[in-house]
Amino acid sequence: MTISLSDLTALCKRRGFIYQSSEIYDGINGFWDYGPLGVELKNNVRRHWWDTIVRSRQDVVGMDATIIMHSRIWEASGHADHFTDPMVDCKECKRRFRADTLAGDKCPECGGELTEARQFNLMFKTFVGASEDSSSVAYLRPETAQAIFAQFKNVTSTSRVKLPFGIAQVGKSFRNEINPRNFTFRSREFDQMELEFFVRPEETGKWYEYWRDARFQWYVDIGVRQENLRLRDHEKHELAHYAAACVDIEYNFPFGWAELEGVADRGTFDLDQHIKHSGKDLSFFDDESQEKLVPAVIESSAGLDRTVLTLLADAYEVEKLEDGTERNLLRFHPHIAPVQVAVFPLIKKLREPSVKLEADLRRWRFVTYYDEKGAIGRRYRRQDEAGTPYCVTIDFDTLEDNAVTVRDRDSMKQDRVSIDNLRGYLEERLF
Repeated sequence: MTISLSDLTALCKRRGFIYQSSEIYDGINGFWDYGPLGVELKNNVRRHWWDTIVRSRQDVVGMDATIIMHSRIWEASGHADHFTDPMVDCKECKRRFRADTLAGDKCPECGGELTEARQFNLMFKTFVGASEDSSSVAYLRPETAQAIFAQFKNVTSTSRVKLPFGIAQVGKSFRNEINPRNFTFRSREFDQMELEFFVRPEETGKWYEYWRDARFQWYVDIGVRQENLRLRDHEKHELAHYAAACVDIEYNFPFGWAELEGVADRGTFDLDQHIKHSGKDLSFFDDESQEKLVPAVIESSAGLDRTVLTLLADAYEVEKLEDGTERNLLRFHPHIAPVQVAVFPLIKKLREPSVKLEADLRRWRFVTYYDEKGAIGRRYRRQDEAGTPYCVTIDFDTLEDNAVTVRDRDSMKQDRVSIDNLRGYLEERLF
């Protein structure tokens, strides 16, 4: 069954994944809050990306930069002058649109006449200090990457890296989108997961192919169905003037194919620009060739919020059961599921051993949820919709045989497992 974006949005609110920001004041467009399940899912994705990109490798280090940086960084990068979208207004209903997303010259809402397109800078402007004049203008960063280039010399001199190497960062970015849309896909505040991988300029081709393939496989490894993913190479007219190649990893969302991550060969452009504008030497001494050079960079830029949206869309299923009923479920990969194990007493009288078992599971580093309200079948359904891989039920037989019933989310199969063996049983399936 095809899932619509409205179905997904409703599920996210109903189960505590994602809420409209400032909802009690009628919301604020382009901003979203993550609820109890959503924040766990988002943190799991962030952690898995960091483990894959940084902790499991010897050639990548991490950093965490400020959201507000010197305004000259954005002059050097070109964002101050060129980070714009063409904007038009409807003269009748006063709605505002990106001109490049419209098919004609009439308003898509009311059919009214549109104004001439004008360029709109997407950076949020603010002021640093007590005065609000041109000397104190600053911007909320529209991407995390430029901080990596600006701190290139400090990171390389303190971490003793050798070419090729990467610098990674996860953090907030802000873009004053003209028309935020498609739930969390295009927002004004979002998290990015970015890697700048520095290489000798003559080796960009092989490393571009390496990161293109590795990043595609990462999504498959965390449970995204491969048939819903594709690689789309940019045409020549799409490439930035400094990019030799760029590919988008796209996902087939409920609203169609759209970019999930971009991998680009940016050459030496970014470091060259900051060398030019700062007057600082950002070259790198290569021990192997015994020469100073400005490294080229392969960039991997992924949206954390888009990845969460992808996982929700890909895992969401409405399954028809043999008895004619339906159940909603999220088939999350165990590595990223917000709750790994739910614990239920069959009835409230069994609360004491159930609470003890849930505490033991938490002590064993499982992410758990305890629920004793309602019929056992309804509790199973709630956890199916939350994406919990396993539910453990304590019944009266548990008091006699020291065993529990473990139910699998996907198959609904139930196993009787001794509590003494429960930790190993779950670790084998979840880790």
